Amino acid sequence: MRSALRHAFHVQPPGPATPSPEEAAVVERIVQEIVRRRMSGAALVFLESSRPLSGVGAAAMHFLQPFATAVIKPELWSLLTRFLERAGSVEYLCLRIEDLERQANKDGSASVSASSANPAGDDRPEHRSPDGG
Repeated sequence: MRSALRHAFHVQPPGPATPSPEEAAVVERIVQEIVRRRMSGAALVFLESSRPLSGVGAAAMHFLQPFATAVIKPELWSLLTRFLERAGSVEYLCLRIEDLERQANKDGSASVSASSANPAGDDRPEHRSPDGG
C-alpha cells in the first residue's frame, strides 16, 4: 500500500520544463516563426493569460489531432502536445520567445540605426528647404 501511494501527491518542480531534443526542435521552429512574424507581444500575452489552462489546451490538442494532422505532420503534432502537457512548458515557451526577441532586437538594432540615419538609402540630404536647396 505504501509503495502505491508513494507518488500519489507528486508535484513537478517549479520552473520551465526541459524538452527532449525532438520536442525542443519543434518548439524552436514555432518560436522562431513567432519572432520572425513580429508576433512576440501577442504570443506572450496569450501564453501568460492561458497558463492556468495549459492542461486543458493540451487535452484540446489531443481532441483536434485528426483535423490538425491533415495539415501538420502527426509526429510533430504529438511531440508538441506531449511537451505542452508538462508543467512549465508555457514558461519555457515564454522564455524562448523573450530570448529570441532580445537577440533579434540586438542584431537588428545595428541595421535599423544605420538605415534610420538616411531612410532614402542614398546620399541625398535628409532635410531640404522648400526651394530645393
